[in-house]
Amino acid sequence: MARTTPSKTAADTTKTEKSKEHFVLRIPRWSFKEGSLNAYLVFALVIFAFLLGMLTNKVLYLEKAVKTAANANTANTNTNPEDTIPTQPAPPQVVKVDNGKLPVLGDNDAKITIVEFSDLQCPFCKQYVDATHGQLKEKYIDTGKVKIAFRHYPLTSIHPNAQKASEATECANEQDGFWKYHDILFENQDTWSPQTSSDAINSFVDYAGELGMNTDQFRSCLESSKFKKNVEDDLAAGNDVQVDGTPAFFVNGYRLTGAQPFSEFESVIEAELKK
Repeated sequence: MARTTPSKTAADTTKTEKSKEHFVLRIPRWSFKEGSLNAYLVFALVIFAFLLGMLTNKVLYLEKAVKTAANANTANTNTNPEDTIPTQPAPPQVVKVDNGKLPVLGDNDAKITIVEFSDLQCPFCKQYVDATHGQLKEKYIDTGKVKIAFRHYPLTSIHPNAQKASEATECANEQDGFWKYHDILFENQDTWSPQTSSDAINSFVDYAGELGMNTDQFRSCLESSKFKKNVEDDLAAGNDVQVDGTPAFFVNGYRLTGAQPFSEFESVIEAELKK
């Protein structure tokens, strides 16, 4: 006898459909009708991709740097300390520089020569003259151990009267008074330094008169720029030995730059005297 399959009732059908609802995943569909919104999304994706690329490159770079450092540390660890050669400090450079044309201060046969490049309007040059020059003269120059050669290095871009002041010392040298005139210019630097060029020339002539020089000859010499080339030659010589500021000194060729205290000169001089 055949077996009859019972037909599904309406209630069963409804129950089955409800159970199916638990397994249906409904994905919402977004639709943007505004074209500008789509453009913003594309732009945002491009920026995100760019930043992601930069981050990836940075990570790769850091990984490579860490590996390189690790390899270097390994190499250093494996190095035999006995194979390492200690480095020695480079000896001070000795510069060959001529004395120039002006008369030196001190004994011509002195063992130590100091070549000075100076700007007569420079306040640091005055500081050296006021604080150090006298001590050098007393201990080393007057005792025949050191001589000083003076060379011009006027920084005219910041000291407009420096060029004529240098020429004035040359005119004084023409009357055998260079070093005395050198001293009187530094003593009175605060007076003539801020003056106009014409007033400064008058002051330079007055100082020559105070030292008993022929002022007419002195003025003619100064106003004609008779010794301008001498000053320019010294300036060029200073550039050749890389003078980059004033005062600059070469103690037997060893460079000292700036208004150094007496102790710095003393240290170099004493070392040279022992040779």
